[in-house]
Amino acid sequence: MKVVVSAGGTGGHIYPALAILEKLKKEVGNLEVLYIGTKNRMESEIIPKRGIEYVGLDIYGFSKNIFRDIKNIYLVSSSYHKCLKLLKEFKPDIVLGFGGYVTYPVLKAAKKLNIKTFLHEQNSVVGKTNKLLSKDIDLVAVSFLSTMSKFPKAKKVIYSGNPCGEHALTTKPIKKSDIGLDNKKKLVIVVAGSLGSSTVNEKLKEFLRLSKKSDYQVLYITGKSHYEEFKKNTRFGSNIKVLPYLDNLAGLMCNCDLIVTRAGASTMSEILALNLPAIFIPSPYVAGNHQYYNALEIVKNNAGLMIEEDKLNGEVLFNMVTELLNDKQKYEIMKMNLRNLGKTDSSKIIVDEIKELIK
Repeated sequence: MKVVVSAGGTGGHIYPALAILEKLKKEVGNLEVLYIGTKNRMESEIIPKRGIEYVGLDIYGFSKNIFRDIKNIYLVSSSYHKCLKLLKEFKPDIVLGFGGYVTYPVLKAAKKLNIKTFLHEQNSVVGKTNKLLSKDIDLVAVSFLSTMSKFPKAKKVIYSGNPCGEHALTTKPIKKSDIGLDNKKKLVIVVAGSLGSSTVNEKLKEFLRLSKKSDYQVLYITGKSHYEEFKKNTRFGSNIKVLPYLDNLAGLMCNCDLIVTRAGASTMSEILALNLPAIFIPSPYVAGNHQYYNALEIVKNNAGLMIEEDKLNGEVLFNMVTELLNDKQKYEIMKMNLRNLGKTDSSKIIVDEIKELIK
């Protein structure tokens, strides 16, 4: 099977694409892949390191800068013609898109050449590029059940979940003692995305002060660039562990009791796969405020809690954490509802549909 993949800009787009490629390799065996991304965003570093053939397009997202946008109209057109040439040469059986503006010229070219197309939407709010493309796509898969109705012009829409969640089920577990904590005590992880957030960090020093005498432990992940500043002139209780970053966080999530986190698509999929109760602090700085709506999907099903960043302070979070961990009935109901919402076979669902599509 020959496959072209396009996904760009963020890990939320890139890692589901890689999960599907991994599953296709196991299912198909003889798989040839061409990945088309941007020249200057994270996929341009991640993908070539994995030994996958990579082509970068000179293209940018549209902004409020009229001169940049005029230039980008030309870049989109030239990228489209470059994709026509690449697809004619590579002759894929299918083109897979996972979001990001770079997917637009790739999937448009595939449509022009009558190549089968697939699109995956990770968030509850449909991305602009995915919305524009959806009417031309043969198969659309969504991570949230409610998102199916947001593709009214698509030929076929399926509820697949997000394949990133399966990583959390297969990754090597990390014990609490591996990071210097007590295996017998409850653990709360607090993390504001892989890069951290200076705003959240500043607000939550009070939470750590209040948690000093609690009967649970806290792992607080600051983000690499904020670690030194966060620790400066601050003393933490013996039940508090502060780290700049933790590789394989999902491995520790398997052994924790509660996570306080942003509401990015990949994180959401891991929480659903692990049935891990969460308190979400959605980032207000993302396109379409999509993290708020991601979190809302969980909250409205009584499977998680949410605090918006402008309402966040240490005391509010401390009270929410303490109440949830001490209310066994509420906690177990949340876990049960997470179990009902999640998909643990997303990759299989998607790959089975892809194989059926290209028969």
